[in-house]
Amino acid sequence: MQGLSTRLIETAGGTPSDWDVVAFDSDQVNAFALPGGRIGVFRGLYDLAQSPDQLAAIIGHEIGHLQADHARERMGNARAQNALQRVVAFFLRQSDIEFDEEIMAALGLGLRYGLALPYGRQQELEADRLGLTLMRDAGFQPQAAVQLWERMQAAQPNRPPEFLATHPAPQARIRELREMIEA
Repeated sequence: MQGLSTRLIETAGGTPSDWDVVAFDSDQVNAFALPGGRIGVFRGLYDLAQSPDQLAAIIGHEIGHLQADHARERMGNARAQNALQRVVAFFLRQSDIEFDEEIMAALGLGLRYGLALPYGRQQELEADRLGLTLMRDAGFQPQAAVQLWERMQAAQPNRPPEFLATHPAPQARIRELREMIEA
């Protein structure tokens, strides 16, 4: 995994020694990126990847999150939502409006399902696009990302509906990846 990660990081313009790419001994099928060049891949996802190209899809995607500064964007988005909720709560309390708690609950749900989750799914697709470009530029086969997501869909068939999820549904993601590769 280190050689593959080094190739992708260098292609992204980074210095591999400034990054930490770590494998975690867990069956969890997941990976993550943290600011400062930190990437974690759980063994469950590592085991699901059948080739170096599929593993490059995972690492490239996580590098894409860091390139796009998604963590900072999510924190800013959360702060803005929190500020809006506090302002609305203040005015509701000042106005002595009946059902203020229900209004605040509806606002919270609306912000989560109408703004935060769709925004998160768009960030996932942006990281996919950036990861595909990195893969291609580093000499990996972008089509492997589609194969990886087909395997993910088969391995985890009972997912919640997309509107309840932080990530695009696998079939939607596969379609988007195909379109990105063909573009």
